[in-house]
Amino acid sequence: MDNYEYTELLKTLNTKVENIAGVVKPESIKARLKEIEELENDQNFWQDIAKAGAIGKEKTKISNILNNFLNAKSAVDDAKDLYELANSENDEETINSLFAEAGELEDKIVNLEISMLLSGEDDGKNAIVTIHPGAGGTESNDWASMLYRMYLRFCEREGFKIEVLDFQEGEEAGLKDVSFIVRGENAYGYLKAENGIHRLVRVSPFDSAGRRHTSFSSVMVSPELNDDIEINIEEKDIRVDVFRASGAGGQHINKTESAVRITHIPTGIVVNCQNDRSQHKNKEAAMKVLKARLYEIQEEERLAKETSERKSQVGTGDRSGRIRTYNFPQNRISDHRINLTLYRLDAIMAAGLFD
Repeated sequence: MDNYEYTELLKTLNTKVENIAGVVKPESIKARLKEIEELENDQNFWQDIAKAGAIGKEKTKISNILNNFLNAKSAVDDAKDLYELANSENDEETINSLFAEAGELEDKIVNLEISMLLSGEDDGKNAIVTIHPGAGGTESNDWASMLYRMYLRFCEREGFKIEVLDFQEGEEAGLKDVSFIVRGENAYGYLKAENGIHRLVRVSPFDSAGRRHTSFSSVMVSPELNDDIEINIEEKDIRVDVFRASGAGGQHINKTESAVRITHIPTGIVVNCQNDRSQHKNKEAAMKVLKARLYEIQEEERLAKETSERKSQVGTGDRSGRIRTYNFPQNRISDHRINLTLYRLDAIMAAGLFD
């Protein structure tokens, strides 16, 4: 990096900080924090525990946003002032040090931009992910397994924790179905864009003639609900089936009917859970997933009323609603929602999403 490149970088980062300030509105946050402080000092504040808890969560959220913004802005301002001072004094050692830290400074602003994109009401929550192969037998089962491994790599890279709720192996290869919870900061915010149909184009390793195949898998992502969000499910609207768990899990898990399947009759949503040896715990986990799916549907309907258009986030595993195509013969990945095409599919699959 030279003086010109660093100067241009500072200009770019400063513009980004100004744009972010227009979104964050730091003065408005400071004013709101002052209001909250006055509320907390009121002797009657804690009499309404639910309201106090909601305000406390709001305080934490906007405080984090403000602190992240101020820290990033301060880093850019300090770098600019130090660079100008070092230039005036011909301090090559300091200038070279600033050049060496340029990447770190840029990452700080990029991370701030991402945090602004992940500021939705549910973005900070854990994510419940379900992958289900579409029509295509072994080929689609293998594709679902490939997607599962890709998400596992992504979660490992981001430091997210995984809790598997249900895993059903395919008869010959891959998987029939998998559901898991991703735990970590902004897990749902990062993964919600994966909702939809994922299309695979490749020369199938299961075809002795070496022909090209097209397969589909659906990925459904829902936020894990907090205890303060109520989703009412009537007993008459669900059917609960119990069965023996399949796959690995030891003698006990295979000899008792510990696995649970819940069908929500009005919507047709089916949820399986067989991760635990306890039928009660599996039912509890399955209900958690069902509530998350129903909450997502409610949110879609609410947004549809506001925007006069309803965008379904849950596909059926066929060609409709596909969001992304993975073309292995061309090493190409295409996101059809934003018209983005990249020719490094092998690296993306290996790294776990975009790196």
